[in-house]
Amino acid sequence: MWSVIRPLSLLCCAVAVPVLVGWVADRLLRRALGRRPGSRTLPLLRRCRMPLQAAVAAVWLYAAVPAVRLPEELYPGTRHLLLLLALAASGWLGVRVTGALVTTAVGRYESAVDDDSRVRRIRTQVGLIRRVTQAAIVLLAIASGLMTFPEARTAGTSLLASAGVIGVVAGIAAQSTLGNLFAGLQIAFGDMVRIGDVVVVDGERGEVEEITLTYLVLATWDQRRVVMPVSYFTGRPFENWSRKDPRMTGTVLLHLDHAAPIAELRAELKRYLDASALWDRQGWSLLVTDTTPTTVLVRALMTARDADDVFTLRCAVREHLLGYVRDHHPEALPRVATSAAATLKTLDRAAWSPSDAPPPAPRPAVSLAKKES
Repeated sequence: MWSVIRPLSLLCCAVAVPVLVGWVADRLLRRALGRRPGSRTLPLLRRCRMPLQAAVAAVWLYAAVPAVRLPEELYPGTRHLLLLLALAASGWLGVRVTGALVTTAVGRYESAVDDDSRVRRIRTQVGLIRRVTQAAIVLLAIASGLMTFPEARTAGTSLLASAGVIGVVAGIAAQSTLGNLFAGLQIAFGDMVRIGDVVVVDGERGEVEEITLTYLVLATWDQRRVVMPVSYFTGRPFENWSRKDPRMTGTVLLHLDHAAPIAELRAELKRYLDASALWDRQGWSLLVTDTTPTTVLVRALMTARDADDVFTLRCAVREHLLGYVRDHHPEALPRVATSAAATLKTLDRAAWSPSDAPPPAPRPAVSLAKKES
């Protein structure tokens, strides 16, 4: 009877103890955070509750197995399996705790700092540090699990003896991967590009959405995702429109007739910009930058807070100025000659009158003797 009650009681404790630990941890978190319902830290830390309970259950069963009288052929395998489960649950818990702590720290930094460029830099660097730390925890858990096997322990000793040769071979075989790995670290701590930056790469304009140790994701304006290796950004030039200051200057070019009222267009542009919410009130101008035999090139210049605003403002200013010229000064629109071109023969006839024509050349005289013959 006791041989049946003892395993059942241990199994019930293996369920009750993790539940109790999870409840106590949740109460302590609520008390530590001051019972703030709007806190972003509490939901992140509560995501660690399940791996914590799994780790506690695995450790409890591992410690309680000797108290259960299992058959000799099942005892080593069961104890080894529970040890592997405890190591896996501990690694899972470490990954979740690292992610929660990093996200919480970045959130607090964002709320305390108003400089968006510094926030994006810290977010990029901390994100890469989180990935490196989580990868190290996973590798440590896997290595710890493998070292519990005697065969793997023997193989590990042999590998350590030839680590130099294996390192050289692995470095040559994974040269591209290692290059991207170090390029990702260089991007993170070299502050070349950050999450949220607007960049132009090979004519593609997009916002940096994600940076990992091996690749970078650009979100374009038409909802596409361009995935590029991070080594591209360390070996080739690219444009970063928001590295220090996201403010940009936009231009609008108009081809108008020489009779266009430039001063009136300049005043109309200023009036329109004053009423626009996209203009950041930093700078504007309207100048004639070039001229041709038929038109003048008018350039309108305006500033905006970022690349999206400056693109929208350019389109709006171009549409407004064209409508203003069309409605108030249609003669200022460029004109194209549609009359037929005069030919050279027509020009000769128009230039010479019959009175100006030269006299006809005298005909040669024919002798009478030659005519009679």
